[in-house]
Amino acid sequence: MAAMGRPRTFDRDKAIEQAMHIFWQNGYESTSLGQLKAGIGKGISAPSFYAAFGSKEALFQECVQLYLDTYAQATAVLWNSSLPPRDAIEQALRSSAKMQCEEGHPRGCMVALGVMSAPSKAHASVTAALTRSRTHTRSGFSECVQRGINSGELHPTTNVKALTTVFDSFLLGLSTLARDGVDYAVMDQSISQILLAWDAAKTS
Repeated sequence: MAAMGRPRTFDRDKAIEQAMHIFWQNGYESTSLGQLKAGIGKGISAPSFYAAFGSKEALFQECVQLYLDTYAQATAVLWNSSLPPRDAIEQALRSSAKMQCEEGHPRGCMVALGVMSAPSKAHASVTAALTRSRTHTRSGFSECVQRGINSGELHPTTNVKALTTVFDSFLLGLSTLARDGVDYAVMDQSISQILLAWDAAKTS
């Protein structure tokens, strides 16, 4: 009778979620194998870790994908063309701000914080998915602004890139505020203020 392999002592899906929180909090380069081993299972050995996940980078990529499929969906509303574009931007900002301040996971946005997750050029490819996600969100803001112009809500001379940057940079900045402990209520009020930039570009 063939010997059975030693069963894993941890739930792999749960381990990926726990590892995501560790990477989210610390970034890729600052997260050590020791931190990951301590966070995802009791006494998991290095061989067991590599057998389960392949490498630190491979685990990070799985964590990134989990984040993009869940928490990052807060801004998916930007592509909901059934909503007025201003409403889509407002919902995206408020949903993301609320998510970034929730209990149960690190504060801030893993996508935004990913700018510093692997700052060295040697690890630039590690966070490529996060870079693509930021680009995708930026294009969502741009699409909303363009829809506003096309519908006649915004003045035809509105600078699409400039207004897009106003909302995109505000969203990215929320992560720093969240890490500094700024309350959601304050962020929520500030979103009402940043939306005045849209109102200032209206045709009437």
